Amino acid sequence: MEQRPDTPVSYPTSTAGGDLRTLTHILYALYALHWFTGGISIIVAVIIAYLKRDDAAGTPYEAHIEWLIRTFWRGLIGYIVGGLLAFAFIGFPILAAVSIWMLYRIVKGWLYLYDNKPLEPRAWF
Repeated sequence: MEQRPDTPVSYPTSTAGGDLRTLTHILYALYALHWFTGGISIIVAVIIAYLKRDDAAGTPYEAHIEWLIRTFWRGLIGYIVGGLLAFAFIGFPILAAVSIWMLYRIVKGWLYLYDNKPLEPRAWF
């Protein structure tokens, strides 16, 4: 059956592990909890994101998975730099800035997911 051009495209959202939208919400929640779990939840979330990256390919959730993966790696680099410079006291403002940046990306991504808005995963903000 041929799809008409004016018919909206529906993406598959089911995987063996459940709904991709629900999974993406869970990943954002795990990212948000990383300050309270000593970072364990974000490590679990990024592993899941890497495992589900192929399942999300071609769906609206692909950008969110990429956004989360990039947030993890950029945040980790920022935390390492801040931690290394903490002895010179310049590290503390860097750690605070990275934490605020991470919070911003989690909130922005989660709101975009909730509103079904497109997200540019390569953007810094």
